[in-house]
Amino acid sequence: MKRLTTTPYSLIILGLIFAINITGCKPVDKKANNEAKTEKPLLKKAIAKEVKDIVYPLPTTFELTSMLNRIGADYILGISNSTENADKYFTEKSRALNLGIYSADLSYASTYHRKQETMLFLKASKKIIDNLEITSAFNETLVSDVEKNIDKKEELVKIITNSFYETYAFLNKNGKANLSLFVVSGSFIEGLYIATHISENTFTNPEIVKVIFDQKDSLERLLKVLQPEMQDPNIAALIADFNGLKASYDKVEGSMTKPQLEEITASIVKLREAIVK
Repeated sequence: MKRLTTTPYSLIILGLIFAINITGCKPVDKKANNEAKTEKPLLKKAIAKEVKDIVYPLPTTFELTSMLNRIGADYILGISNSTENADKYFTEKSRALNLGIYSADLSYASTYHRKQETMLFLKASKKIIDNLEITSAFNETLVSDVEKNIDKKEELVKIITNSFYETYAFLNKNGKANLSLFVVSGSFIEGLYIATHISENTFTNPEIVKVIFDQKDSLERLLKVLQPEMQDPNIAALIADFNGLKASYDKVEGSMTKPQLEEITASIVKLREAIVK
């Protein structure tokens, strides 16, 4: 993951990429595109390269939980990581991974407009951010902004999603790219965990099965952004952990069978339990 630099184009993109897009496509800055038409080809390439660098590397967990919401899956109390656990993570790795976990839980609660849970996960996230000493990545007005908009679901989603991108960008711009990868990884793990546990009879709901199968693409994208940082032993260990889940996904050809779904579920449970314990 390359280190980022701040330019006007960075600020433009960061201001726009909060849009939720279930296809995972990157948002487009129309103004920047129009201006770029008058620039020299070399400058166009430089802009395109920077945009690629700063964009959050995966579809957000909001996209996953929104899909689950649209297909009628219920909100399950107790499925998320307990907010009481926020104080028990002591290493940078465990804190960053669990920041990702709580980010996914926050997405889940706010997607389903669970007001109390939204505030609890927001405060748990802030606690971990404070412990990581990256408070500058956390908008000082975020909690109050969420409280003011708690009854406005669309605005709430926009505010929280922006905070994810801003935290990711802040870490990259301040020499903490590996921490940002742990946050993204934790969010992916919790999103898939929620999807595989949102119903007691998951396999009987083909739409949920499809949502779970579609996470294979996100896993492959995540492994691609992790690979360049393998010199970090913690990243190398995380990749090794993900390889078990990838092996489970690789067994699926065409439609997913019940034993294959159960194996993927067991793989994500193992990954997740090692992080939140």
